[in-house]
Amino acid sequence: MLTRTMFRGFGDSRSPNSATVLELLFDIVYVFALARLAGRVADDLTIVRQTLLSEAGQTVLFFTAMWMIWSLNALLASTYDPRRPELQAFLLVTMFGTLVLAVSLPQAFGQRGVVFSCTYVIIQVGRPLFLALALRGHPVQAFSIRVLTWHVASGVLWISGGISGGLGRGVFWTLALAIELVGAAITYPLPRMGGPQLASLGVSVSQVHLAERYNQFFMIALAEVVLEAGAAVSFPGFSRDGTITLVASFVTVVAFWRIYFFHVQSGDASSLSGEGIHLSRWASYSLLLIVGGIICTAVGFGQIIEDPHPPIDWALVVIVFGGPVLFLIGRGFLEEGSRATPRCPALFVGVAALVVGAVPMVLLPPVAVAVTVALILAGITVFDQRAHKRGSETNPTL
Repeated sequence: MLTRTMFRGFGDSRSPNSATVLELLFDIVYVFALARLAGRVADDLTIVRQTLLSEAGQTVLFFTAMWMIWSLNALLASTYDPRRPELQAFLLVTMFGTLVLAVSLPQAFGQRGVVFSCTYVIIQVGRPLFLALALRGHPVQAFSIRVLTWHVASGVLWISGGISGGLGRGVFWTLALAIELVGAAITYPLPRMGGPQLASLGVSVSQVHLAERYNQFFMIALAEVVLEAGAAVSFPGFSRDGTITLVASFVTVVAFWRIYFFHVQSGDASSLSGEGIHLSRWASYSLLLIVGGIICTAVGFGQIIEDPHPPIDWALVVIVFGGPVLFLIGRGFLEEGSRATPRCPALFVGVAALVVGAVPMVLLPPVAVAVTVALILAGITVFDQRAHKRGSETNPTL
């Protein structure tokens, strides 16, 4: 009785078009989390080559796990009204749990494995459990139970990995994360409960709200490039190579911003800020690539500033060029495409240019590598701009 009173009208509530201040507060934790992940990427570049793939795999696993939490919470707040007190309370609890995860990241494959896995499971199982209670008697409750079942199954593997340690931890956690990714992609079907889409159950996701949340998180991620490059230059101070790389990083930031907000899938001008946005079904995974590419780029510029002396490590070349490649691929598939409005090829031409340009970079000084990336991205920005018919608006709102 108390549960029904507390959650009365929850299932019929609708998300506003604009994000709430609590959602912005939630993102503060991810400023710290992204910094920790960037630190792991930087550490991966300094380890011996025998363990490079293992360490890089761990970083990708952590990044994807942290992204799953943010993405599902953004979807939750874009479906139901985040101004409701019970949903605000849940977001605050999740925010604290995410902070614990971020603190545990450096030793998650060490002594903090149990803390990391248990906290992650509490968050991921707690979300559908909360919805199952809040939607009691509502048709969508069945979908929440399906999601809960999938996350309970993956939770067993997460906790098993936290307890086992060693190689077993990586195997268990990889399988657990794979279950979550597959479940999200196929909408969590169960044998006797079917697998209908949310839309068929009368649930509508505010695409405008979700697009605004993506925009906000993109800007937080973009700040990592400024933080990494600025911090690297701050000590020991300005130098010729450091200043050149700092300028290159700034050009890259502007190019990322311009491409993200002004690129459109077809030749008709539009922007992510308008209600005409049509996020693709895989938009969440696209933003995963976008943010991952930005983090790689930030770390790459920071490493070049700290050690600008040749020869450059091939792994650093992969990071510096691979980051923008991931960004462009992610942005290219962020919006829905169709036969009537085919995807604009500008970004994929940029991907090809970066891949070809990366080949001779091991022969050049690190600073030249940073400048080359910045110039290619600047060229892609100009090419993309000329490929579309733009109006007078050059600074859209979120």
